[in-house]
Amino acid sequence: MKTRVTEMLGIEFPIIQGGMAWVAEHHLAAAVSAAGGLGLIGGANAPAEVVRDEIRKAKAITDKPVGVNVMLLSPYAEEVAKVVVEEGVKVVTTGAGNPEKYMDMWKAAGIKVIPVVASVALAKRMEKYGADAVVAEGTESGGHIGEATTMTLVPQVVDAVSIPVIAAGGIGDGRGIAAAFMLGAEAVQIGTRFVVSKESIVHENYKQRIIKAKDIDSAVTGRSHGHPVRCLRNKMTREYNRLEQEGKSFEELEYLTLGTLRKAVQEGDITDGTVMAGQIAGLISKEQTCKEMIDEMMEQAGKLLKW
Repeated sequence: MKTRVTEMLGIEFPIIQGGMAWVAEHHLAAAVSAAGGLGLIGGANAPAEVVRDEIRKAKAITDKPVGVNVMLLSPYAEEVAKVVVEEGVKVVTTGAGNPEKYMDMWKAAGIKVIPVVASVALAKRMEKYGADAVVAEGTESGGHIGEATTMTLVPQVVDAVSIPVIAAGGIGDGRGIAAAFMLGAEAVQIGTRFVVSKESIVHENYKQRIIKAKDIDSAVTGRSHGHPVRCLRNKMTREYNRLEQEGKSFEELEYLTLGTLRKAVQEGDITDGTVMAGQIAGLISKEQTCKEMIDEMMEQAGKLLKW
């Protein structure tokens, strides 16, 4: 299936894997790319040399394109921005900020730049500054979220910009892909479903928590301080919400969550850890390889869209 996004990125299917902190490392990124999508290495707060090492390991596994998600709030963002140029990365997505200061350097290196946006205003600004596409991410997604739903955000962004729009948030099967295309998107970004893939290095406890999740298991913390994060309900989210209701400061609440994503992903602590996942978790019921997931989703979407 060809769209402007598949042509631009040199991929077979219009599926991009989310650049999830602690989850999106070289095994997962390479597996998604080898299966015909675009795998991403999540830069998160990692030092530049760690990201460089991940890029090289992914390239050793697959000759297909692999991108990098640059988290702009990271203290290492500037160094990571240079590493992607030095390592010949072809695609960069960005989150948690505005990538304008790196745009000229990336464009000069021939890198396709795809910022993640949660509003029409930011999408238009990114197009103005030379973005090749944008990921319009709805509030259904896991991790740090905006307010607009995917259903409402995607068509408004599509109408506002001329560059391709990639839909994200609440997409986990072929029906979600078909719906995104009907809204005007030309590709989708998927995170939560890939977390439970066989190639994903997250702890088995984390995977099983997603697989066993119900539709009502999604929780959002941090709304009162303007830093909402979506994850699955547990002891930590209940404690966070209790302290938030008591009016605790942002610093106190941040201390509560310090290192808890790593604790959940690597150590399997799904009680006191942060189990980031989107609202679509209730739909995900099995562990598969990335290839099995992509083939299944594309077959389902193809039938619905009459490809």
